[in-house]
Amino acid sequence: MARRRTSDADADDLPRFFVWVRGLDGPEPQKWMTMDFGVGDWKRPLVLAFLELPEGERHLPLSALARRYPPPRVDVS
Repeated sequence: MARRRTSDADADDLPRFFVWVRGLDGPEPQKWMTMDFGVGDWKRPLVLAFLELPEGERHLPLSALARRYPPPRVDVS
């Protein structure tokens, strides 16, 4: 199967940030387009850690990024 070469326009459409957020069962990985925290900063308390992804890693699935960048330690108390 031939791989499709990504253009510069395609790279701009990929999420730029890998983010660990506070989930119901512990940290959950997500990919975000921007680090806009929204109206009233409602997202800020949910963000545990974030990383701006290099262009070569933006296409990777969440599972691969989660293995490469493990979740931060979260105090359960």
